Amino acid sequence: SNTAFRGFGGPQGLLVAENWMERIAATLNIPVEKIREVNMYSEGMKTHFNQTLTNCTLTTCWKQCLELSRFNERKEKILEFNKKNKWTKRGISIVPVKFGIAFTALHMNQGGALVSVYQDGSVLLTHGGTEMGQGLHTKMIQVASQALEVDHSKIHISETSTDKVPNTSPTAASAGSDLNGMAVLQACTVIKERLAPFKAANPEGKWEDWVRSAYFARVSLSSTGFHATPDIGYDFKTNSGNAFNYFTYGVACSEVEIDCLTGDHQVVSTNIVMDLGESINPAIDIGQVEGAFMQGYGLFMLEQILYTPKGALITRGPGAYKIPSFNDIPGEFNVSLLRGTPNPRAVYSSKAVGEPPLFLASSVFFAVKDAIGHARVENGLSRWFDMDAPATAERIRMSCVDQFTSKVAELPQPGTFTPWGIQV
Repeated sequence: SNTAFRGFGGPQGLLVAENWMERIAATLNIPVEKIREVNMYSEGMKTHFNQTLTNCTLTTCWKQCLELSRFNERKEKILEFNKKNKWTKRGISIVPVKFGIAFTALHMNQGGALVSVYQDGSVLLTHGGTEMGQGLHTKMIQVASQALEVDHSKIHISETSTDKVPNTSPTAASAGSDLNGMAVLQACTVIKERLAPFKAANPEGKWEDWVRSAYFARVSLSSTGFHATPDIGYDFKTNSGNAFNYFTYGVACSEVEIDCLTGDHQVVSTNIVMDLGESINPAIDIGQVEGAFMQGYGLFMLEQILYTPKGALITRGPGAYKIPSFNDIPGEFNVSLLRGTPNPRAVYSSKAVGEPPLFLASSVFFAVKDAIGHARVENGLSRWFDMDAPATAERIRMSCVDQFTSKVAELPQPGTFTPWGIQV
């Protein structure tokens, strides 16, 4: 596939950086979680692109995830398990993520909305975002409901259309709720201010009474909203400015079990702690975290894309291209949202959730490497080894070097034969 989504290269770059952590830890014989801790961003630090981190909660997420996952206790139990089982090994890994929220193309950081109130008290809401199953419409209804102080049942969504909201930005960069939510809030605030005199004149009245009074007083009950993200803009030439509006943070701990003879694996448990500010809708956000994790699991563990030497795609259809299924979901799957961490840079102190959690699935990849490492050490080999993602069954099996894999002939040198399949 040539379709980029949910990270657009970010998870791939992060995987490379976390692999550095693994290599450093193996070389120095230090637990990798200690290497990650001493290299972790904290409040007031500057990124390599010179953006100062404010409201940085990464270390808090890290500590909570260590505690909730019982990381140290599980690690000890894994050592005991691996001593007793030769062909089945377990591994564990804890991985953080820091994901910047904004379009790096400055002009895209804008959103619009149109809110219309009718005589019967119903509200019609149109915004510039596209609903694709991520719950954006639901969140926008919630924003309007809170801003207008009316029940959400009175608010109706009109599908995204450029004859209502022109020049819409893509619903991407995890910024759909941020941009459109602020635009909806602005439009609703204007209408609420227009209704304020009628509410003051009839404090015992209802929403419909105030709306009807405003209509007969010839007050406009429709308003546009527009939001342009403030204080951002990055100059690549001078490495200055703010590339992102803010950052979403999270940590995941995963435990896995592998079959050294077949390369099969199971995710025993995953615990995730995410900082999503004051979540507009925790049910939606937790679902987004779970969904992103499973998509990332496919990226790092299953979905190997192969081409013929002439460029034809081999992995076409479900017979050759494996996506995650229900049996790939962790046996124990816990998602916790960090509390008491409002985000002053987004609508109602919330945070973006779309892309950041996907990379947390790399905790499964590194937990599998940890399990393989136990098998290799048992066979007198180095704990460190290279393994590309995705960690398919054949890669796991061949990395567990033993008396059986030694019977497999090595491939000739690259360039001296024509492979049947190529991973780009």
